[in-house]
Amino acid sequence: MNDDSPPGSAPDSVDFGFQTVKRDDKRKLVREVFDSVAGKYDIMNDLMSLGIHRLWKHDFIQALDPRPNRTLLDLAGGTGDISFGWLKKGGGPVILSDINAAMLNVGRDRATTGGFIGDLSFVVTDAEALALPDCSVDRVSMAFGLRNCTNKDRVLAEARRVLKPGGKFLCLEFSKLQISAFEKIYDAWSFKAMPAIGKMVAKNAASYQYLAESIRMFPDQETLKGMMETAGLERVSVRNLSGGIAAIHQGWRL
Repeated sequence: MNDDSPPGSAPDSVDFGFQTVKRDDKRKLVREVFDSVAGKYDIMNDLMSLGIHRLWKHDFIQALDPRPNRTLLDLAGGTGDISFGWLKKGGGPVILSDINAAMLNVGRDRATTGGFIGDLSFVVTDAEALALPDCSVDRVSMAFGLRNCTNKDRVLAEARRVLKPGGKFLCLEFSKLQISAFEKIYDAWSFKAMPAIGKMVAKNAASYQYLAESIRMFPDQETLKGMMETAGLERVSVRNLSGGIAAIHQGWRL
């Protein structure tokens, strides 16, 4: 069982980027990061990924297979990209959820501008303890949010719990680069360019330093696949994107 504790650390400590912090402090620290970047989150995604995150999210939404009779729980949905994409593709009702109210407020503003409010409900909730009944949704999505959670195993178990039999959980997340020749370039972009862009655009280098570090601390493809299987998800599969910079993991509740 992966409890997110760094090797050799005390049981009540977890990673926060490359730092080790008390388990109870991580939620507060992550919340502060996203409070500070919420207003610039979307433009920073474009700058940091050179726009490629839009292609990843397009593929992710296709994998969700939106249909009018299916409901979606969008965990750590933040500013709403996945929820809006689902609705644009003809998907049914969406619960857009996030633990961070500032991020969700940006998503609500975007939904109002885009005319999506009637199709969405908004919930500030912790993905580790969802206020939803068992077997209540057809799809659960989580895009670039799992790595910020304190107890990832609990999130996966909760995702399975709220899925209907025959439902599917999908996670889009940064993963382990599979092309060793690109590692130096990738590291330079992550640890030098990203904080510098964060300082220039969002006036916040430290938060983007944390985000770069959190990517490196996240379980690799096979480890996350095993965690999903341990949570009770079945027929788990992994699809690498851009050489493994990101990956789509999906598993079924059967």
